[in-house]
Amino acid sequence: MNAFIDIAAPGISELKPYTPGKPISELERELGISQSIKLASNENPLGTSPKVSEAIQSAIPELARYPDGGGFELRQALAEKHRIDPACITLGNGSNDVLDMVARVFLAPGGESLFSQYAFAVYPISSQAVGANLVIAPAKEFAHDLQAMRERVTAKTRVVWIANPNNPTGTWVGKEALYTFINDLPAQVIVVLDEAYTEYVDQNDYPDGSQWLSEFPNLIVTRTFSKAYGLASLRMGYALSHPDIADLLNRVRQPFNVNTLAQVGALAALQDPSFIERSVEVNRVGMAQLMAGMEKLGLNYIPSVGNFLTVDFARNAGPIDQTLLQLGCITRPLANYAMPNHLRFTIGLEAENTRLLESLQKVLVE
Repeated sequence: MNAFIDIAAPGISELKPYTPGKPISELERELGISQSIKLASNENPLGTSPKVSEAIQSAIPELARYPDGGGFELRQALAEKHRIDPACITLGNGSNDVLDMVARVFLAPGGESLFSQYAFAVYPISSQAVGANLVIAPAKEFAHDLQAMRERVTAKTRVVWIANPNNPTGTWVGKEALYTFINDLPAQVIVVLDEAYTEYVDQNDYPDGSQWLSEFPNLIVTRTFSKAYGLASLRMGYALSHPDIADLLNRVRQPFNVNTLAQVGALAALQDPSFIERSVEVNRVGMAQLMAGMEKLGLNYIPSVGNFLTVDFARNAGPIDQTLLQLGCITRPLANYAMPNHLRFTIGLEAENTRLLESLQKVLVE
C-alpha cells in the first residue's frame, strides 16, 4: 500500500499507469539474446526521413538554447498544411500531451468523460487523473458504436473521445456516420477526434476531421508525428481546433513542452512527402503479408486500417506473448484493454513480418 495514497488527488488511487511496449534493449538484457525485433508500439519500420536526420544534425549546436516556446515556424507550416489559422494549433509533446491538456481544461470532478470500450488507454487515464467520471459505451464488433455512445451523453458529459482509426483494434468510423454523430451532440460537449493513424488509411469514406473545424467549434482534432512520420522518440504531436479552444489548451500547456529537435524534425518531415508515401506502401504490403500469414495459421484478426493487426488466439494470449519474447519477438498483449485473448502486431519490414509468422508457427505447434 502506498503510504501517500490518502493525500493524493481524487482518482489517483485507482489509476493504473500506461503500459508501453517493451524496449528491445530491455528484452535482450533480461534474456541475454540479440537481434530481436519489436512489433509492439506501432512505430515506422523505415525509421525517419533522411531530411529529418540532416535537420536535427544542423540544430545540435543550439542545444544550449531554450526552444521556441510558441513553435512559430512549425505552427506556420502546419497551418499551411491544413489551411487554417495558426491560432487554431496547439503543439504537444506527442499527441498524448495534447489529450492530457484537453482533460485538464474541460474535465473536473462531477463531469463525465465518454469513450468506447477498447478505446485508447490514455483517455481514461487522463480523465480519471482529474477526477472525472468515466462513461464507457460498449463496442460493436470491436469498433465504436456511435448510437451507444450518443445514448450515454448526458447533461454532465464534457468530453467525448473518438480514435479514428482506433487503437488497439484498427477499426474506423465512416464519414457520414461520424458527421451525423458530431452534428447531433450538444454544442457544449467537446469532441476529440484522435487521428494518430490517419496517414495509413486508404478508404474512400474515411473522413478528415480537420475539414470540419469551421463547422463544429466544439471539435478538437489531434495528430501525431510518431507513426507514419517516424518521430516517435522526439514526441511531437498537435491539436487543431477553434482558436478559443486552442487558447484554453495553451493556458495549461507546459512552457517549452516541445523541444527544439522535435520542432526541427517535424518541419523537415513535412517537407518530405515521398517518405510518407513509401511508409504507407510498406505498410500496405506488410499488412497483406500478415493477414495472409494469419489466415494460413488459422488465426482470426480484426480488420485494420492502421499500421497494426490485432489477432485473436481464442485463448489466453499471455503465454503466447511470453514465448514470442523468448524467440526475440516483442509484440503487444492486450489484457489491459480487457482483450486477454488478443495480441497486437505492428506491421514491420518484410523480413520482420516473416520472422514473426515463423515464430508464431513454432509457438502454435508446440
